[in-house]
Amino acid sequence: MTIGWLDLAAGASGDMLLGAMVDAGVPLDVPGEAVAALPVESVRLESEQVTRHGLGATRVHVHAPPTDAARTWADVRALLTGSALPPPVRDGALAVFERLAVAEGRVHRTDPEQVHFHEVGALDALADVVGVVACLEYLELDRLSASPVALGSGSARGAHGVVPIPGPAVLELLAGVPVHAGPVPAEMCTPTGAALLAARVDEWTTLPALRPERVGTGAGSRDPAELPNVVRLVLGEPADPAPARPVVLETNVDDLDPRLWPGVLDALLAAGAADAWLTPILMKKGRPAHTLSVLCRPEAVPAVQATVFATTSTIGLRVVEVGKVALERSTATVDVLGGEVGVKLAVSEGRLVNVSVEFEDVAALARDRALPVKEVLRAAGAAAAAAHPIGPATPGGTAPLWS
Repeated sequence: MTIGWLDLAAGASGDMLLGAMVDAGVPLDVPGEAVAALPVESVRLESEQVTRHGLGATRVHVHAPPTDAARTWADVRALLTGSALPPPVRDGALAVFERLAVAEGRVHRTDPEQVHFHEVGALDALADVVGVVACLEYLELDRLSASPVALGSGSARGAHGVVPIPGPAVLELLAGVPVHAGPVPAEMCTPTGAALLAARVDEWTTLPALRPERVGTGAGSRDPAELPNVVRLVLGEPADPAPARPVVLETNVDDLDPRLWPGVLDALLAAGAADAWLTPILMKKGRPAHTLSVLCRPEAVPAVQATVFATTSTIGLRVVEVGKVALERSTATVDVLGGEVGVKLAVSEGRLVNVSVEFEDVAALARDRALPVKEVLRAAGAAAAAAHPIGPATPGGTAPLWS
């Protein structure tokens, strides 16, 4: 499983994302062949090694003839649909441009079909979108996450005159995404970059738990004084999550008929609790009460919690994560009075430290033999001690557990 994370502290643009993926190991031919499949004038990609604040990075240049064409969403859709692009790349690029059309339509209060892509409809923007989508398909990531996006501040001049930064379409595209202005008073995230992020990022988060394998750094055209103008792509395998810690659910109850408690404990164990117990306490106003404590694994909490509320009179619970030390354990049986009784064995550092008999087995055998339980318990304890003697660890730290 391979996952990716984008560091967007300097914002994002199509060429920055493209550079990061090429720098991470995607051959330049991958986006180059995708761009060549577009039914437009000749477009060529070229990579260059640059530095931004001392950081080495890859910058991808798109060489395309100038054009004044302001393509509508319908034009771009027809262009992509009629191209020789592989279906996953074609469909991915269509999804990006559709998001752009819808965002621009909302901003300009017009039908998305009639939206004119000015800067975004230029050949270099088409190449950026198709190239980035092709790179992502090549990487075959199981999940792509990204940091909050720096958008910039101030104003800039576009096809419609002076517009504020962040651009209206950028904000529309990144609705619901964590963003911030960032330190540079200029455009840090372009509409093309925002559309690619909105269409392809699965999760917005700080660097997730992973084992880094490759890091790609893609440079933008500018080199501002405030920070390195780069996008970083970190690729790796997910790190093993920390084991889930058991929890204890607790509540104080002073108004439950005591005759109900045995049934409550049985119901909690049946619901998945590892253990459940009562502690007598004295509450405010001198009221006698009990603290109900339930130990369970995290996945059992919903069922156990529902059982507490269904079987007791409490209206609230304390939930506390706890550490747990458990000895290595195993089970065996011993012959007692012509019957069998289960035995639980506990080992610490290679040494048998505890032997206990299963009381339910003892009680059943006592009923079957018409004997007092205490006599069968005594016989079972003696048989268990004889079959599994507790002794010092053997040389090397390993003790025999049972014969």
